[in-house]
Amino acid sequence: MPTGKQPEAGPFARAISAEIRESMARQRVSGPMLAGRTGISQSYLSRRLLDKVAFTANDIEAICKALGEDILALIAAAVEAAGLSTETSPDSE
Repeated sequence: MPTGKQPEAGPFARAISAEIRESMARQRVSGPMLAGRTGISQSYLSRRLLDKVAFTANDIEAICKALGEDILALIAAAVEAAGLSTETSPDSE
């Protein structure tokens, strides 16, 4: 694991954690319960759910599996919530 200060979560990372929190609330899954289901420590999970640090791709995969969420649907909802577009602009070609 990298050492040193990690950057604060950006808009997309905050949208991902918001989608995870919403899923947890719908299913009545607490932080400690999710930590137990994923094998992620409670403190590590808490820092990410509070948007202090961004989740990794591995974290998102484990959390979606533990919550029974479709990972692509969760990411698409976060993209929309963050106001990002999945379409390429003419300038990017």
